[in-house]
Amino acid sequence: MRTPPVRSNPVAAAFFQVLVLAASCLLPAGAWAQCLDESRQEADTEAVNPTTVRPVDPRQTLQTLVRDALERSHQVGAAKLVAEAAVDEIAETRAGKAIQASANAGLGSDGAHARHTGTESSVLQLRASITASQLLYDGGRTDRLTDWRTQLAESARHGHLTAREQLALSTVSLALERSRYRQHVVVYSQYVRKMNCLVEALGHLVRADRGRASELVQARKSLQQAELSFTQAQSQARQVETRLRRLVGDGLPGSEGLAAVLLSVPELNELVAEVERSSEIASLTAQAAALDHYARSVAAGSKPQLSWNVSGSAAVAAGGTRTNTHNGSLAVGVALNIPLMNPGVAPATDAARKRAQAASLQRAEALEARRYRVAEVHEQTLSSFDRARRVGAVLRDSEQVRNFTLQQWQQLGKRSLFDVMGAEGEHYNLRISYVNALHDGQQLNANLLSLGRGVTEWLR
Repeated sequence: MRTPPVRSNPVAAAFFQVLVLAASCLLPAGAWAQCLDESRQEADTEAVNPTTVRPVDPRQTLQTLVRDALERSHQVGAAKLVAEAAVDEIAETRAGKAIQASANAGLGSDGAHARHTGTESSVLQLRASITASQLLYDGGRTDRLTDWRTQLAESARHGHLTAREQLALSTVSLALERSRYRQHVVVYSQYVRKMNCLVEALGHLVRADRGRASELVQARKSLQQAELSFTQAQSQARQVETRLRRLVGDGLPGSEGLAAVLLSVPELNELVAEVERSSEIASLTAQAAALDHYARSVAAGSKPQLSWNVSGSAAVAAGGTRTNTHNGSLAVGVALNIPLMNPGVAPATDAARKRAQAASLQRAEALEARRYRVAEVHEQTLSSFDRARRVGAVLRDSEQVRNFTLQQWQQLGKRSLFDVMGAEGEHYNLRISYVNALHDGQQLNANLLSLGRGVTEWLR
């Protein structure tokens, strides 16, 4: 229930004024003025004015965090090794058309039986042979397999870039979350100091006027609530810092200036045009092209194959009925292999082509979904920054209202303590809303960049 204004009773108001003036004489000098100017003296300039110039470049801070995260990440390292392995597989496939050579050697006994000469044997025989060959023509199958491997390597390369981009986005988001909750800590610490100041001032008044003890209880309750919010903000800030340390290590830089690092929202048309430049879409494009080349290689498997080969052998025998013998051979020729019947080639080719078409459709679906996602996030970003501007305008009026309310309350009951507590609570809640809207907009802005060219490229 609202306390009726004392001014409705002139006699009571005059008597109450005497009591307050007497109590004011007991207050330390400037106690009320200090409560009135509490936020002005220790204002959070970063939250109220996000364009304040800082000595530390916030983009450089984010660059340092992202660089440390990329260097420490096992996932990024694994993606890099996968991309390098895919490049080695290209060389392996391409080597299928190079000259192939092999050598063989053997040691053992040898024996043979002929009708007229009887049985001949050697106690020890050394045999050696060497063969060389090269594929001349296979209907383009090896070339298509090489193209297939090349596109898979391209997909793996973009997969590595995607892993880097996702880690960069996570790092930037956590850095912004850390800045958000550190701003919460600052705002709630000022709220606690303001409530503590009012409690101290009311304590002096209650010593002179016991009738205001209920107001002191109310002020203490508001102080406890402010302290609870302050403790929760500290806990949330520590939790975010723990997650951030897992990515970048223990050496966390300051968060100065991060409340204003991503305020510029790109144009929607520009963002939509950059969607195809994203690593995820490029990876899907490479996968679709890889499956198309693979389908062609399967179809080429039914075509003739032409190759040349050279082989030579030599044998040395000792002991036995043959005594010591030496012999050798050399063969040079061209081999032609013509598949006549292979019923499984046609279904395998159709299956590979259908998989290639499915990959193309998946890529088109992902591209369309990403474009609409960009439009949605772009609208959310603009809305969040617009909300921040509107809350900022209300916040300026709220600063005046809370000061006027406190002054009127001090002036003998023109306002109740509930009005003062309400004005203070509303003011600090507005400051928290402003900080939230500002950081929400920046995180959405980072998501926008990630859907297009990427946060990593923006940081450069």
